[in-house]
Amino acid sequence: MQPARPAITGSQMAGAAVAAPVSVSRQFGVRLGSGTVQQGDRDYVERVLIADDHPMVRDGLRTVIAVAFDQCELFEASSLDEVTAVIEREGDFDLVLLDLHMPGAVGFSGLIELRERFPSVPVVIVSAAQERGLARAALAAGAAGFIPKSLRRSVIVDAIKTVLAGDFYAPEMDELEAAETIEDADIQRRIDSLTPQQKVVLRLVIAGKLNKQIAYELDVSMTTVKAHVSAILSKLNVFSRTQAVILVNKVKFGSKD
Repeated sequence: MQPARPAITGSQMAGAAVAAPVSVSRQFGVRLGSGTVQQGDRDYVERVLIADDHPMVRDGLRTVIAVAFDQCELFEASSLDEVTAVIEREGDFDLVLLDLHMPGAVGFSGLIELRERFPSVPVVIVSAAQERGLARAALAAGAAGFIPKSLRRSVIVDAIKTVLAGDFYAPEMDELEAAETIEDADIQRRIDSLTPQQKVVLRLVIAGKLNKQIAYELDVSMTTVKAHVSAILSKLNVFSRTQAVILVNKVKFGSKD
């Protein structure tokens, strides 16, 4: 795998929530509360491996790191097998940014495997999931930090600097809840952009109906259903029916609309 090119725009990583860090000292055990990187700051990092199966997320993280850390050598992987292959081939990394839901991993199994095989490499979980307790569970499983994908770029950079300075990083729980509220509002805005007929089709998609079943139930052609589904995916900014269902389920669309 060749080092990643640094200049990519249009990232989805620029979320709206600002999170204060939870600094957890590696030397003195768990210590909750707002913390900043002080002595031992590193405004540079030499080698980072970005592991995520979504190219747009990798592009976003690559841009964040390339802008913040000059001359950083960046590598990418889209599955757990690729992650291990890159580390075995390239040697130690200053940091691995690992998506929680990577192909080849279930839950924290990918994190645990990397910590066992490469104990000297710090692994930070980067995840769209923000359930309460998930960050603590990630730290308990061996992560050097937990970064929600909804955080602003500047906060992501601060989180990376915190880890490089020798501390663990996780956002405050109340800030996570604020991020969830903002994310829910954004999802609802996308849903509101659908036409009434598209919402009907979306409910049937959530119910697990195939296109031909939707066409039969609504007494329309398959071409019409496909056009509706395509428009729904575009307006929700997702790439598949499965992603659409996961997204709208976060705001319980099917149960209240």
